Amino acid sequence: MVLREVIAKRKDKVIYRDGDKLIKLFDASYSQSDILNEATNQARVAETGLNIPRFYEVTAIEGKPAIVMEYVEGETYDSLIRRYPEKRGELLREFVSIQRDVHSRKHLLLTKYIDKLKMKILGSELDASTRYDLSMRLDGMRRHTHVCHGDFIPSNVILSKGGVPYILDWSHASQGNATADATKSYLLLRMAGADRFAEEYAEEFCTQAGVTRSYMREWIPLIAAAQLVKTDDPARKEFLLRCTYEEDV
Repeated sequence: MVLREVIAKRKDKVIYRDGDKLIKLFDASYSQSDILNEATNQARVAETGLNIPRFYEVTAIEGKPAIVMEYVEGETYDSLIRRYPEKRGELLREFVSIQRDVHSRKHLLLTKYIDKLKMKILGSELDASTRYDLSMRLDGMRRHTHVCHGDFIPSNVILSKGGVPYILDWSHASQGNATADATKSYLLLRMAGADRFAEEYAEEFCTQAGVTRSYMREWIPLIAAAQLVKTDDPARKEFLLRCTYEEDV
């Protein structure tokens, strides 16, 4: 198989389109367990009835591991919001409504979100006292079993040509607290420099979910600390540290 049509490039993978298929081609050094976990997540989430691309197989192409799935033709909400600024409010409400639909589903074989957060916090470079304090705070948070996407941002939701929204990239999927998942989205938007949109998103999520901003703020230090282990960029790391110590919330 010769892959030519590049859709996106990341540090450790390249995403191609091959007719009606989308192929994620990973570096040969990429963790096999992470690849299999992503494929398993996608298969499990599909069983909840959400609109996501169909998973086909995990294979090897040109000596590199790959995930093959359905290619969904359409436009991301990120692109739609940029192209139709006059519809920003409407598109934001739709975007949050789609996330709320995700949170309405359950699959009890998904990894527990709190377990993932604790593992990352304890594995961070924070001092032992801070790690212990955050771990204890995490233990006191409400435990739920909602499907959580873990990377729910506008570029990961595509509106198909038929007008059906599809949710992409389930590599970080878990089960847990919906507000924690929304807090992760909020922080990712802030890290991308979309501060105004992040605040609008947080207000809309809290309105639709019936939760307070203060409850979301309780999650910010926990999510920020866990995100530190995945961030190399100095500016983003500084921002996450401020959030961890509740200096930027």
